[in-house]
Amino acid sequence: MAASCSVPRVSRRTFQTSDGVALSVLEAGREHSGDRLLKIVFVPGWSMPATLWRNQLEALGGSYHVLALDPRGQGESQVPPAGYTAERRAADLSEFLQPLSNVLLVGWSLGAIESLQYVQMFGADRLAGLVLVDSSVGEEPAPPPGGAFTQRLREDRAQMLDEFVRAIFAKPRSDVEIASLVQQATRVPLEESLALLSYPFERAHWRRIAHGFTKPLLYVVTPQFEAQARNLEKNRPATQIEIFKDAGHALFVDEPERFNSLLARFAARLANP
Repeated sequence: MAASCSVPRVSRRTFQTSDGVALSVLEAGREHSGDRLLKIVFVPGWSMPATLWRNQLEALGGSYHVLALDPRGQGESQVPPAGYTAERRAADLSEFLQPLSNVLLVGWSLGAIESLQYVQMFGADRLAGLVLVDSSVGEEPAPPPGGAFTQRLREDRAQMLDEFVRAIFAKPRSDVEIASLVQQATRVPLEESLALLSYPFERAHWRRIAHGFTKPLLYVVTPQFEAQARNLEKNRPATQIEIFKDAGHALFVDEPERFNSLLARFAARLANP
């Protein structure tokens, strides 16, 4: 499907969950929203806003209905006192996807984990495919333990978040953008924020879900997860992998043209099987 020459308008709306939480959604390309047409839904990582996907929304919104969800407590979404569990966040995603079909679900970091949890709890009937971006999927080797990170968050949250946000980019971002992302990351209360980093599942839980997913799967990673990607490719032969060797954790921000081209090719395969 050919992309439009003009940059599609990105709009914002809200969606209310069954427990009354208002979640913010960015979207473009609503003219491509027919039941049988492919839609692309983006889910950001821990504490980060949907606005990080803006380049993808603008690049792909000329060909597809594209949507980026701010999970509860993130971006412009409401900050409720509860619901910061894998199960509730997967339920939020399920309720959001309810009116959609033929969805390519793209999850980054924690968003990838929550996309897998969605598949485990609600199945893959609404999905055409899955893209997991720079997250562990339970393959070997295990990532380093995160105890030091959580301890530093408790000791000096503002400083740790500033370091975290700067570190997810390989290419420098402006101080204004960094400050905005740090401010947004502090919207969730500390203990709830930490709960999102400690879902009570063994690593094998995520591996079983990924292996059991029978539709097209693209796993896009930086070198920190390259070995896991090679193992997933070996253990689940239908998996497509891509390694961004020079990008940071937010690889789709560091190298948007390459990521968008990769995603467009993958989406085209699903839209025209």
